[in-house]
Amino acid sequence: MITLKHLFMLPELSTIKPVAGEAGMSRTISGVNVMESDCLFDFFKAGELLVTTGINMDHDEEKLITMVKKTYDHQASGVILNVGPYIPSIPNEVMDFANSHRFPIFSMPWSYRVADFVKITVQFLAAAEQNQSRFKDLLSELLFQSVPDRAYVTAELEQIGTQADQSFSIVVCSYDSDQLPVSLVYGIEMELSRKYRLLQSMHRENQLIYLTVQIRGSDLPLMKLTEAIRAKKTEWRNLSIGSGSEYPVMEAQRSYQEALTVLRLAKRHPYLKICEFNDLGAYRIIMDVRDPRIIERFYQKYLGQLYRYDQLHETDFVPFLRVFLEEDGRTATIAHKKFIHRNTVLYKVKKIEAILGADLGHPFVKTNLQLAFMIEDLMR
Repeated sequence: MITLKHLFMLPELSTIKPVAGEAGMSRTISGVNVMESDCLFDFFKAGELLVTTGINMDHDEEKLITMVKKTYDHQASGVILNVGPYIPSIPNEVMDFANSHRFPIFSMPWSYRVADFVKITVQFLAAAEQNQSRFKDLLSELLFQSVPDRAYVTAELEQIGTQADQSFSIVVCSYDSDQLPVSLVYGIEMELSRKYRLLQSMHRENQLIYLTVQIRGSDLPLMKLTEAIRAKKTEWRNLSIGSGSEYPVMEAQRSYQEALTVLRLAKRHPYLKICEFNDLGAYRIIMDVRDPRIIERFYQKYLGQLYRYDQLHETDFVPFLRVFLEEDGRTATIAHKKFIHRNTVLYKVKKIEAILGADLGHPFVKTNLQLAFMIEDLMR
């Protein structure tokens, strides 16, 4: 990820100073756009850094404030204000807005040529893009090679200023299309950067995969960040994000598989609102059982007989039982959810109890059946 922080480490840009919204310096930057009117945002792309001299604003602070707010709404990386005859000073309202929204505002001296800034930035981004494409091979090596090359991985991490002895985690973002909108990618990275250092990324089918290091002291729940992204646009509501646990870099495959497990379970049970492997509760206990035969015997003991009955008699008692457990046996709710009469609910409950020889109202029985369904979730 190429961020504002990376760009402004260049010595050539040392006279351009952040004056507000510095908490957002981890925002990614995709390009630079020089704009002098707040009526030209049709030509603006998410992730761009806007530069303006204010020449068309007639010293009207309201116009400048409006431009900054529109720039933020269009998911800009930040704004550079060329302070001089047209922008004598940066209004307090702009500073307050930037600080409250973690939106970087920079002050550029009038003596610094805008054309020079554009040239330096474009060259930097082009060089960084070349490195990014090279580092995609690093993530592929870590996640999809049975035995990653340790020497290669260590050398590549050093190239991006990261030590291989840290703990890393994989974050996977899943969308319902192979093509992720650029604005969505930017929105994802802007939110994730509040919790993680995003080291590298790759796009694979409908997945956006990140190699990350968690920021020290950042205890933001990933679900909170996910919901913030979904809230920005209606069409982003089907975005799912899952993260694996932290591991040494050579074990990144484990973190990736955990992230995929989270996504699979979150899709099956959206009401659970899970995004992180550490939040899977009893699922993790099941996954830690080393002997698969133990899991299989338990599963068959509690659900195998009911499955066989359904297959033989073409009934639907297994899916009904899952709903029964999810709704904690509430007859009216189950009837509404399954579009059946409450008497039918009571009949099915009695029939299942007869088949299993168990009381579905007993907490111990319900717990074991729920565990059996959780095993099924992990098996399929």
